[in-house]
Amino acid sequence: MTADLETIKVYNAPSADYADINLKDAASPELLAFIDRLPVKAHVLDLGCGPGHMAKTMIDAGHVVDAVDASPEMVSLAHQAMVPARVARFEDIHEDQIYDAIWASFSLLHAPREAFPALLGQLSSALMPGGLFYIGMKLGHGEHRDSIGRLYSYFTEDELLIHLANAGLTDPQITRGSSIGLSGEEAQHITITLRKPDNA
Repeated sequence: MTADLETIKVYNAPSADYADINLKDAASPELLAFIDRLPVKAHVLDLGCGPGHMAKTMIDAGHVVDAVDASPEMVSLAHQAMVPARVARFEDIHEDQIYDAIWASFSLLHAPREAFPALLGQLSSALMPGGLFYIGMKLGHGEHRDSIGRLYSYFTEDELLIHLANAGLTDPQITRGSSIGLSGEEAQHITITLRKPDNA
């Protein structure tokens, strides 16, 4: 099991607060750029959908979104936003080549470091050849919990690019920045958009 129960508990407790903080992400430039690169009526996995703001934007753009989150409270909020989300953990994704794209926006950073490479492999397998893959992660080293108890796994940029390449994902497009999360702590982050090769 790769899900961290303490992290899920944290997201269950202040779910409405988290939803308010992240409402602006529904129209983020990176999400809109991602949508612009999708085929018509794309089948998209929103991995760690939270309150469903970003999934709703993709649905409103005409795409079919499989929105999943390990937190039942987050899934309930997504339902209130008219997003047909379901409770699922990272390790529950076992599909084979069914998604045109995967959106993993700052969700996989809660997976244990030792499980991260295998999870990327599972997700790559679930992606159609030519499919689009987006990931957001915080940069750093090792694992630790933040001030409100969430488990974080940190990687350097080079480590992330190696893991993504080993999962068969190519052509990385990188954006770097910093952000303040639910805990109030500022962190350096990276987002990477990649492709699964057409012949994979």
